[in-house]
Amino acid sequence: MPDDSRPLRADARRNRARILAVAEAVFAEKGPSASTEEVAERAGVAIGTVFRHFPTKRELLEAIMKDVLARLTEQATALAADGDPATALFAFFTDLVAQAAEKKTVVELLSATGVGLSMADAVRPLRQQVAALLARAQQAGAVRANVRIDEVMALLAATCQGALQGGWDSDLRERTLTIVFTGLRA
Repeated sequence: MPDDSRPLRADARRNRARILAVAEAVFAEKGPSASTEEVAERAGVAIGTVFRHFPTKRELLEAIMKDVLARLTEQATALAADGDPATALFAFFTDLVAQAAEKKTVVELLSATGVGLSMADAVRPLRQQVAALLARAQQAGAVRANVRIDEVMALLAATCQGALQGGWDSDLRERTLTIVFTGLRA
């Protein structure tokens, strides 16, 4: 396991970021058959560099999921701070469902390999920002006052799971979101 207590050198940070970005793309493209060797090749680094940062494929997958969750949390935070209170929650919801289909292979790999990523801990910051979006939408009168964060998270999870199942073209996604949003609106 790499020593996370020491700051990484600038080139090591760049390599780690490039490995994560490439790995996310490779796993999205190839699914479970993707190899760390292919990740290394496409990232333009030696396989030893990949293993220095991520000693196992499982750790690489965990890092990808943490990175995805961090990006989603940043997106929700930005929308909560600067987005239109009446539409920000719906915009985030729509974007997250669209992204879910793209992350399908990573989610499948995590399930198949039994990754021990504590989802409750990892999702907590995202949940807090979605709660902020919900509160702002309710204050703006765009979402019913009796809707709770647990319900919104359950709807997000279910809708994203539906998108992960495949076969969701843009029309089905739009119709499904219309139904969900109609139920949330004041």
